[in-house]
Amino acid sequence: MLLGEIYRLYFIIRVMLSYGLDELMPVTRLTLPLRIGRRLFFWIPNLHVERALGERLRLALQELGPVWIKLGQMLSTRRDFLAPSIADQLAMLQDRVQPFHGALARKHIECSMGESLEMWFEDFEPDPLASASIAQVHTAKLKNNGKEVVIKVIRPDIMPIIQADVRLMYRLARWVPRLLPGSRRLRPMEVVLEYEKKLLDELNLLREAANSIQLRRNFAKSSMLYIPEVYPDYCSENIMVMERIYGIPVNDIVALKKQGTNMKLLAERGVQIFFTQVFRDSFFHGDMHPGNIFVSYEHPENPQYIGIDCGIVGSLNKKDQRYLAENFLAFFNRDYRKVAELHVDSGWVPPETSIEDFEFAIRAVCELMFEKPLAEISFGHVLLNLFHTARRFNMEVQPQLVLLQKTLLYIEGVGRQLYPQLDLWNTAKPFLEEWIENQVGLSALFRAIKEKAPYWVEKLPELPELVYDSFKQNIMLQKSVDRLTAELQKQRLRQGQAYFLFSMGATLLLIGTFLLAYDANIALVSVWLVIFGIVSWFLGWKRTV
Repeated sequence: MLLGEIYRLYFIIRVMLSYGLDELMPVTRLTLPLRIGRRLFFWIPNLHVERALGERLRLALQELGPVWIKLGQMLSTRRDFLAPSIADQLAMLQDRVQPFHGALARKHIECSMGESLEMWFEDFEPDPLASASIAQVHTAKLKNNGKEVVIKVIRPDIMPIIQADVRLMYRLARWVPRLLPGSRRLRPMEVVLEYEKKLLDELNLLREAANSIQLRRNFAKSSMLYIPEVYPDYCSENIMVMERIYGIPVNDIVALKKQGTNMKLLAERGVQIFFTQVFRDSFFHGDMHPGNIFVSYEHPENPQYIGIDCGIVGSLNKKDQRYLAENFLAFFNRDYRKVAELHVDSGWVPPETSIEDFEFAIRAVCELMFEKPLAEISFGHVLLNLFHTARRFNMEVQPQLVLLQKTLLYIEGVGRQLYPQLDLWNTAKPFLEEWIENQVGLSALFRAIKEKAPYWVEKLPELPELVYDSFKQNIMLQKSVDRLTAELQKQRLRQGQAYFLFSMGATLLLIGTFLLAYDANIALVSVWLVIFGIVSWFLGWKRTV
């Protein structure tokens, strides 16, 4: 471990202990080594005893930097297992991270634009509208048309902090399989690689601009989701300019209810948007924490989401989409054998896995959960229990699904905040059934024919020539196969002759040597036998050349 990584690890430990986060450790036998380790750092006291635990956790994550703030953002949506005092504090990490100075933001904007800020914008507000882990936003107006915009600026000097944490994560990921051999199937290196890729994508605002444009196109004229317009002419790797939106933060339950929002429909639409992005578009917003989601003031009876901060997006290939949808439906229908078979067919567990044993293990975990009403079952908890069970059958972590799992936890957490009775299962099931039917039914066949028809029409005139070339190549291939077969037969014949001559030579050499040693009177015969043996060996060697 490099000196810089050791220092960073010590810094992380020091920050956590100085905020007294060791209080979060449960007093159990499993945590005994950690509690003993805490005593070894006796010189680092809790410097914030007067603060509440939730506030200390938020401040510690904020001090540790973007990687840890992202962790806090994800945890903030899980109010089903976090105390409200902690969840409320972590929610502040979504858009109320300690900002950097407005003058520094102006300097970065001007450096990126190559001109004075007043050349492009007016009414620039130095105080940020919001400040998050990677960037912060300032309000302004476009000088050429007076449209209200927000300017997103990457935090200065953020890259060294991220690189240090990622290097440390790689180092720990390499050590985990050595310390815990059973954890190799978790593929920690691939998970860290995927996480690093997503973080670096967030640091490139041109990528975020492109993602926003794509999502806006996917949901054009949609009553469920609105993505603000991006102004590409003003964007670069370090700044992004987009339309300013006005809406109610999705976690402001009081304001949403005050304006008469249909909370049940709003929660259900969050689920529908997620599954639409994953299965219809294979392009989903991967950072849907409450700080990035607003609700339009218009039409509260028909509420529309507003999504921002599209720096992290995910996608699935057709195979993963299909297996994932069929897994979900199998769960909805309690078809645990189908779940087990899909895990094997997709390669998520080894092919030699016993379907019967795997099915029984899944049933033992899930049947107890399904005794409760569906509306009370946490989709996230079902998945976590499934993965815990599958690990006993050597299931490997699928890096392409890690972001999807995190996003699903976000969606469920937000949905349950909006409408605690949200039935995630019944909301998603009709969508998935329709998607599966469209993938395998007659409509899917006709759609495939329609998509391929222009290509077939283009290639049709070439078909006779292609058929002739194919026949010609087949004839040439057959001749080549016949020639190779004949040569192989000759080679086998020569090898057989060589083995015979080697055997004969060895026999003659042994007999000649034995006779020469036994009776000197027949020395001449013995010599000739040895000579014939050598000649036989030589002829056998010639057959092998």
